[in-house]
Amino acid sequence: MPLSFQQIAPFLDTRKNRFSQWLSYGGLAIGVLLLLCSLQMYININQLLRDKQNRKNGYDFISVTKRITNENMGQDNRFQLPEVEALRQQPFIEDAAPLLANQFRVKASAGNIIPFSTDLFLEALNEQFIDTVPPSFHWKPGDIEVPIIFSSDFMEMYNVFAPSQDLPQLSDETMSAVNIILECHTPNGVIPFRSRIVALSDRINSVLVPEPFLVWANKNFAGVTQVPATRVYLKTKDANSADLLNYLEQQQYRVNKDKTKFGRVKQVLQAIISGMAGFGVLVILLAMVLFSFYLQLMVAKSQANLELLLTLGYGPSWLSKTVARKWIPVYTGIVLFALVVTNLVQIGFRSLFLLDQDQLSLTIHWSVAVVAAVLWLLAITINFRLIRNLLHKLG
Repeated sequence: MPLSFQQIAPFLDTRKNRFSQWLSYGGLAIGVLLLLCSLQMYININQLLRDKQNRKNGYDFISVTKRITNENMGQDNRFQLPEVEALRQQPFIEDAAPLLANQFRVKASAGNIIPFSTDLFLEALNEQFIDTVPPSFHWKPGDIEVPIIFSSDFMEMYNVFAPSQDLPQLSDETMSAVNIILECHTPNGVIPFRSRIVALSDRINSVLVPEPFLVWANKNFAGVTQVPATRVYLKTKDANSADLLNYLEQQQYRVNKDKTKFGRVKQVLQAIISGMAGFGVLVILLAMVLFSFYLQLMVAKSQANLELLLTLGYGPSWLSKTVARKWIPVYTGIVLFALVVTNLVQIGFRSLFLLDQDQLSLTIHWSVAVVAAVLWLLAITINFRLIRNLLHKLG
């Protein structure tokens, strides 16, 4: 008739060295708790420290330029096609698009309604990178009206200084009704185009015109077909990605720091949390080593009784499974304790920063529970193997 652990317990000396046993339990609980809390905080940081503005279909869009220094100030610091292609090839960049600039002089005026004129720069960008593209934003050769997408920041700047210049301030609705004259200077004279602002962009600080118009105008007015870009827009899943920021730093590219303001903070916090997780793993390993010493001592002190059981016909594998089952409830309790405390920490973290359900979940992430289950299974497996190896040496 097979024996249970309770029946073979008198053959094992488990009452002594309880201090080592409970010390290993405590170390294992602390290590598992540190690891689970670190993993949950890492997930929280990735969810919270991300700039949500100007995201389109789950992507961030940022512009990069080459850094101008005293050493390269007199050089051509524009992006060549191979450099743009190199950006597209990076795994953390979904796509890259250069901003085309006008190679001819452009002057804009608003006629008698707004007595104001200024030299203007025009740029064009792939429509997939623009946050607001109305149906009227198109142009083909022969059209005399050129639609414009104006920067919201530029519009705000105009309304700030307009009163000091005796100019009227404009609302978004009024702005679209103002007729603008674009005077394009060519070697053969000035060619005017009617224009109007069809949309405002919160993402791109520029005066955007349809790409077909600028390509056509550069070719016909300036005789230029290939124009290196001063700026390149990047499409990425996370503008605060450490890999992205490190790559741009290595290439000496300048990025709008406001778009990546959380990137460096996230790197520091992730480094701290990774250190905590590493310390948790170290504590778990030390706890398992200490528990292995306890098992070795227990088997050594119970050697005569265990040899008697083996002589009676009970194999090492059966004894290993029977003895190892004693610690399954202990490991289960440790892992459940760590999960409950981690969830309490998650609730406290969310309450402390007054976050809502959309920003942060009230429960731990599913991956934390998976890691806990893996640790539970790993602890039981290691425990069984340790006991089996020790008993096989007796057999």
